[in-house]
Amino acid sequence: LGRAGLPSLSPSQFLRRQQVLQLYRKILRAIREVPAEADRRYLKDWTREEFRRNKDATEEEAIRMMITQGNMQLQELQRTLKLAKS
Repeated sequence: LGRAGLPSLSPSQFLRRQQVLQLYRKILRAIREVPAEADRRYLKDWTREEFRRNKDATEEEAIRMMITQGNMQLQELQRTLKLAKS
């Protein structure tokens, strides 16, 4: 175990973890723009649950696919929000 009781990560695992955390933050930031509070709450809960459900994933290819999928969903949300504002 490394610092603070966390398992030691290889450089690629560290970078992947940074990508996941960055994606998580971007999604939560985008959700803040959703006008209806009920929708915001639903999306936030759904996002947290998805990330929590996959937090123990270790297979590189699966994690890469999940990051790609998450980025696509983020872009879709951003597009929808942009359309709603116009």
